[in-house]
Amino acid sequence: MKATLFHPIVSIIAGICVLIFPALLNYVVGIYLILTGVLALSGRPS
Repeated sequence: MKATLFHPIVSIIAGICVLIFPALLNYVVGIYLILTGVLALSGRPS
């Protein structure tokens, strides 16, 4: 799967999950921030 299609699909699925399970938003944001921080520290662009 191309990277250009991957991000929008993940965003749509995450958005639907957040609408169904609002408490899930905390976990989604937390995981995103952790992954972004780890990638930034390892020198990879996010």
